[in-house]
Amino acid sequence: MRMLISFAALLLSVLLLQLGSGGLAPLDAISGIRLEFTRSEVGLLGSAHFAGFFIGCIWAPRILSDVGHSRTFAAFTAAGTIGILSHMLIVDAMAWMVMRVLSGICIAGCYTVVESWLQAKVTNATRGRAIGVYRVVDISGALAAQLMISVLEPASYVSYNILALICCAALVPLVLTRIEQPQVPKARRLRPGLAWKRSPLAVAGVVSAGLTAAAFRMVGPIYGVEVGLSTDEIALFLAAFVLGGALSQYPVGWAADRYDRRIVLIALSVLAILSCVVMVTFAANGTGSAFAAAGLFGLITFPIYSVATAHAHDFASQDERVDISAAFIFYYAVGAIASPWLVASLIDRFGPSAMFSFVSLAHVILIAFSLIRMRSRSAKTRTRYVYAPRTSFVIGRLLGRIREGRDR
Repeated sequence: MRMLISFAALLLSVLLLQLGSGGLAPLDAISGIRLEFTRSEVGLLGSAHFAGFFIGCIWAPRILSDVGHSRTFAAFTAAGTIGILSHMLIVDAMAWMVMRVLSGICIAGCYTVVESWLQAKVTNATRGRAIGVYRVVDISGALAAQLMISVLEPASYVSYNILALICCAALVPLVLTRIEQPQVPKARRLRPGLAWKRSPLAVAGVVSAGLTAAAFRMVGPIYGVEVGLSTDEIALFLAAFVLGGALSQYPVGWAADRYDRRIVLIALSVLAILSCVVMVTFAANGTGSAFAAAGLFGLITFPIYSVATAHAHDFASQDERVDISAAFIFYYAVGAIASPWLVASLIDRFGPSAMFSFVSLAHVILIAFSLIRMRSRSAKTRTRYVYAPRTSFVIGRLLGRIREGRDR
């Protein structure tokens, strides 16, 4: 309990940040459709968010080393708030892209601060519990953010103002906390080549995860509109996806710790293709079918990132883990930047089912590559499976000792 109280300010800031910035993606998609943006333009908003996320991941450690934790958090939160507030001042798709870059920078920068702070303050005795609570808060915020759009009017200044107020409120707990700010960690060089060297299959799995998750989270509202869901129903549709992903972590982790992780990746990809078939076949048959299909899709596709990264860590030494974790955030961003615009363009041309055709193709390629890699080398002794959030380049520091099992 004392540990939770000491981190309460950090966790409350994470929750408010998720509510404010996390609610922007579905609101933007629905607002863009109402304002008669093209489907491709709405997709570009999602791509712009992940472009900003990548920029923020690069900048944040450097700014953190210059001005410290609280000031860095304040600066990035201000950038995100400005991006949200500007939406209804300039109603133009290209202008909104710039605003979404700011929101992506905000998310990456703020998570860098929070995770760096947590890493400096946890001990081996409290690490597992602290990260467990952190994950619950993060996922709960993401789930609530999707549900928020059911009460926000699309293309309304009031709606964007509410999100901006919540995002701005995230400043208060962290800036006023009495917890002593930790020493600033040394910024590390990004080494994407190291991850590829240790496991090309893991890189392919992470890119596939980026393609899949970004497509659904950023373009899912377009799909919902196309199949006749109301705004309230789209909120539940997206929330079902997040909830399904949260529920899958333990059973998939159990399987990944007991069987060849390449087999687990192949099984997840096969199931992902089947879930795409279920989505296309049943999502238009009523709201209950759509919610169940979205939950199934999240249940299967969410853990792919963590399984892929765990496979790479099986081949890495302890001193490489932080760099590899950062490299996988880079590869995830590559897939996530490309996916929303490409999928929205396909929907514009071929209809809503094109989104799941695209996802299915990505997983067919991943299955083929997995089979090739299984012929190239044998599996190694497994490290501990860890649910890996896609939040910042410093997440590897936070998870490193847990992956080695040192908190057991």
